[in-house]
Amino acid sequence: MENTKILVVDDDKNINELLRLYLEKEGFSVAQAYDGNEAVKLFGEFQPDLVLLDIMLPGMDGWQVCREIRKKSDKPVIMVTAKGETFDKVLGLELGADDYVVKPFDSKEVVARIKAVLRRYSNKSSDTEKEVRFENLVVNLTNYELKVNGKTIDTPPKELELLYHLASNPNRVYTRDQLLDEVWGFEYLGDSRTVDVHIKRLREKLDGVSDKWSLKTVWGVGYKFEAKE
Repeated sequence: MENTKILVVDDDKNINELLRLYLEKEGFSVAQAYDGNEAVKLFGEFQPDLVLLDIMLPGMDGWQVCREIRKKSDKPVIMVTAKGETFDKVLGLELGADDYVVKPFDSKEVVARIKAVLRRYSNKSSDTEKEVRFENLVVNLTNYELKVNGKTIDTPPKELELLYHLASNPNRVYTRDQLLDEVWGFEYLGDSRTVDVHIKRLREKLDGVSDKWSLKTVWGVGYKFEAKE
């Protein structure tokens, strides 16, 4: 992980410093921010490969920082929360976070999560062009672009990844847990409502586009991208 840059954002200086020491020991280059506004500024200046982002921050909170990052980048974000409520985890995933860690955490676990997320991101970036096409629909995961009826539709990264995953395997039924594991890339414990929210938003974008395919709910099981021959 040499030359890999991590931005650590936490207003607790002891935790921030502990993470810096542990990550530098692992060979990462680390920048530190102690509030949300500083985090957004440093993200632009430092150009990190991954952001370790606390939620409860002075000024701009972690949710808003994640929103600001997602407006300009798909670089991985791992949310750090002292809260265990499902709502926090769901909201973080909906905003485009790649993983989350709950305080108190073990430093070794944090490093393992960082390495796993960076591997997934690296594989995604280095793959050959990923694109699926159906009538009036183009989902391009290389450029993170969704085209509906030839028009580019602004789509958050996780929505696009979810649609690509389903459309790449037409007519295969996925449970919510499978989608969380395969699209979000980690074992998600808690309410799987975030999948339902993403599907709902995708349906709003794709409603009435074609009668040759559709996002289908398989009641009691999950979802599938149904394509007619």
